[in-house]
Amino acid sequence: MPVVERNLLITNKVGLHARPARLLVQTAALFQSQILLQYGTQTVNAKSIVGVLRLGARCGSTIHVRAEGEDAEEAVRSIAELVQRNFDEAEEADRRQGESTTGVSSEAPA
Repeated sequence: MPVVERNLLITNKVGLHARPARLLVQTAALFQSQILLQYGTQTVNAKSIVGVLRLGARCGSTIHVRAEGEDAEEAVRSIAELVQRNFDEAEEADRRQGESTTGVSSEAPA
């Protein structure tokens, strides 16, 4: 089975907190490959929100992504693109800023 590995630099301000971790896990879940993340001495399943949060990767951290499976290349590429986009944090901040100035939420109530 193909194995693809890549180091990724976390550059969003707050690192892998809840929202970026959720996006990373959701992205990883789209693929059949086994995907592991390593930071420091910890290695976790990229499809586990608890595992990803436990890594505690902060801004400036480098995480290692390893995927094994038929769609490993696409999986690593998708995760890398998400990280490089800073987990779309700027877009989320802009959306929240708009809500705070208008008092209107673009999200449906839970």
